[in-house]
Amino acid sequence: MGIALDAAAEALTHGDVPVGAVALHAGRVIAARHNERERRSDPTAHAEMLALSDAATALGTWRLTSVTLVVTLEPCPMCAGALVAARLGRLVYGAADLKAGACGSLYNLCADPRLNHEVPLTTGVRASEASTLLSGFFASRRRD
Repeated sequence: MGIALDAAAEALTHGDVPVGAVALHAGRVIAARHNERERRSDPTAHAEMLALSDAATALGTWRLTSVTLVVTLEPCPMCAGALVAARLGRLVYGAADLKAGACGSLYNLCADPRLNHEVPLTTGVRASEASTLLSGFFASRRRD
């Protein structure tokens, strides 16, 4: 989670919401990304989506059953859908997202038995640090 928090802070350099994601395979980092929606003018450039793409490239497969994704913020519906589609092995996230979270807070796409895959979850890891980073970003935006 420390690497994901560092990646999230990088998003601040270009005005993006500070969310970071790290993909792990066999105990090593194969991708570390942060939100790039503002930088790319791309609504799909969430940290999770970028990290999944990098992980698939690194492993040479879209089936990421042996990958753990560590994210600072609970994934949104788009990202949670991608985690299920990628057959992700495990998701670890920090802060819950009560307004858009799709892994337990608002929806629970990762544990919906109607879908073809369920993603095991670990939640709340260093949540206060992730929340503080996000709160500071949005407080700064309101002041500006």
